[in-house]
Amino acid sequence: MEIKKILEKLANGEISVATAEHELRIYSIEYVEKNLAKIDPLREVRSGIPEVIFAQGKEFKDLSKIIIATVSKKNFAVVSKVSLENKEKLCKELEKNNLKIKRGINTILVSTKSHKFVKRNGKVGILCAGTSDIKIAEEAKIMAEVMGSETLVEYDVGISGIHRTLKAIKNMINAKVHVLIVVAGMEGALASFVSSVTDIPVVGVPTSIGYGFGSNGIAALASMLQTCSMGMTVVNIDNGIGAGAFAAMVANKMLIEPKKN
Repeated sequence: MEIKKILEKLANGEISVATAEHELRIYSIEYVEKNLAKIDPLREVRSGIPEVIFAQGKEFKDLSKIIIATVSKKNFAVVSKVSLENKEKLCKELEKNNLKIKRGINTILVSTKSHKFVKRNGKVGILCAGTSDIKIAEEAKIMAEVMGSETLVEYDVGISGIHRTLKAIKNMINAKVHVLIVVAGMEGALASFVSSVTDIPVVGVPTSIGYGFGSNGIAALASMLQTCSMGMTVVNIDNGIGAGAFAAMVANKMLIEPKKN
């Protein structure tokens, strides 16, 4: 059933509001050039998490069409894993369509110039072990912000300089963040350490930064999964998007502390 028919039936009193809402959620798929892509514009309504366009492996012209089609339906699009060689070319192409671009290292946020994102009460802190891990931390930051959470970041605070780590954790505690995302490559020990010294829920994000035995994020993932520090969950290697979405969902459900007189 098409969206127009659902609305017509609702207007004619043939179906209830609840039935119309149910039908819209099921049949809200938009097509881009037949089989090129199927956009899911109401995913955020169903799950609270917007659809994200995965750029890796897509041809430039196809990716551009998918982004423009998505923005036309939702007013914004999050695009992850954009290659460095394609990013600037893609941004220029999108700007020709009068769209606003927020650039990350390998993630971009595209929106209409008039679109305003809803602000919720969640507050997400993001700790990043090394400069090489920032691109994954930025994925998490953009995703959490799109979902309405405020974000605070502390980069290059790995455990090789523990004084930096402790100061960063203290800043996050003082800021009263609801959830911490900890991004780390190599052995991934930062996440376990952070989880062990604070009562804030931690989302560990292993990155593919590293070399030698356990390279490509294998050691970091194994370390985080094997942690004996409770209070931490772990996403897949380089999955900053997933971490940002999960953290925002949790943070946005936290109650705002009542103001003291």
